[in-house]
Amino acid sequence: MAGKTLFDKIWDAHVVEQIEDGPSVVYIDQHLIHEVTSPQAFAGLDARGLKVLRTNRTVATPDHNVPTIDQDKPIRDDLSRFQVDKLTENCERHGVTLYGLNHPYQGIVHVVGPQLGITQPGMTIVCGDSHTSTHGAFGSVAFGIGTSEVEMVLATQCLMQSKAKRMRITVDGELGPGVGAKDIILYIIAQITASGGTGYFVEYAGSAFRNLSMEGRMTVCNMSIEMGARGGLIAPDETTFEYIRGREFAPKGAEFDAAVAKWRELYTDADAVFDAELHFDAADIEPMITYGTNPGMGVKVTGNVPNLSDIEESGRTSFSKSLEYMGLVPGELLLGKQVDYVFVGSCTNGRIEDLRAVAQFVKGKRKADNITAWIVPGSKQVEKQAQEEGLVAILEEAGFMLRQPGCSACLAMNEDKIPKGKYAVSTSNRNFEGRQGPGARTMLASPITAAAVAVSGKIVDPREFN
Repeated sequence: MAGKTLFDKIWDAHVVEQIEDGPSVVYIDQHLIHEVTSPQAFAGLDARGLKVLRTNRTVATPDHNVPTIDQDKPIRDDLSRFQVDKLTENCERHGVTLYGLNHPYQGIVHVVGPQLGITQPGMTIVCGDSHTSTHGAFGSVAFGIGTSEVEMVLATQCLMQSKAKRMRITVDGELGPGVGAKDIILYIIAQITASGGTGYFVEYAGSAFRNLSMEGRMTVCNMSIEMGARGGLIAPDETTFEYIRGREFAPKGAEFDAAVAKWRELYTDADAVFDAELHFDAADIEPMITYGTNPGMGVKVTGNVPNLSDIEESGRTSFSKSLEYMGLVPGELLLGKQVDYVFVGSCTNGRIEDLRAVAQFVKGKRKADNITAWIVPGSKQVEKQAQEEGLVAILEEAGFMLRQPGCSACLAMNEDKIPKGKYAVSTSNRNFEGRQGPGARTMLASPITAAAVAVSGKIVDPREFN
């Protein structure tokens, strides 16, 4: 028999029951919840007189709706305040651990989990949020679920799911100057389209991924969803183990050593067969930016918007509609285009490494007058670390201001909205119509590219500053 993929090993070890000609009943090791998808789930439990089955496997934090200024004051928006208050009420009633506003562990759920050592190799992890795939960077099977499924996991610690197909994406070689994790994943999505991974769980392999930090790997796995995949994962290695070592809820001492011994067995067997295999050369990847209204509409930052003749006939109508929304024309050069907002943050690029990169880039420089820049840490711990490392002082001297933790301008569910018709270069994960505010025009890029745009006031190649 052929060997197993990493995904197969983890999935198969968590199947409680296989329904004949149907889905698997899968045990969930860790359930992460926030204020958006949990109220209805808790209401469903209450209606049936049920309690959360395993509170020690459930962790909550508010992130989507929270304001990023004046977090010590009552939330002004009625709906946001209601959802955050409801999360607090539900967690208190059910005995679920909650890192609420102003708690030192509060933050974006997909930043908090890894940072605290809650996320570990070999786990199954779910959350009522599509970007749960982030946790796959640790060699876990992590994916987003819907509200009814959130209720199911709260009640049973299990989930009914059909097993996904397996895809491996290999990127070998060395990355060029100014190219990072965000550019890798934007490049891949541009190559295979925003639906190229539909139906698959993707394993990322090759030297380009092995050479990434854990934070870079999280960026890659985070955006697996943007190619339509169910999730993404990277086999754990020494980089993974060292990242986890010493974190708050990670195993300690002899228990850590025993855990690492098990984690070392989490890899794809040499003779395992994938349903699909893709290969890319790292040398072909340049700093990337999106021009359209899905993450697959991306080009190198020095490139042009495609011409209509470059687009398959079946996609030309949506392509033209997208360019009309973005205020762009086919063949247009993006370099030199003026931008209004720069957003650095989100579960894709709101970690300490991202803030360090921006601070290093802007040190000794000054933000352009036409740019409104929002730098939003992914958690209270990132915020604290940025202050202790002097990053905040560097950013402030360059004309930036560090806001308080939350999802912020990644999505228009809080007060941080991009005004209609304005252009935002964003380190977040989605550039859909209205994603950052009604009529907002979003261009996805890496933190380095975003920093270069903030300093220049227009789209530039970050390599020009080297």
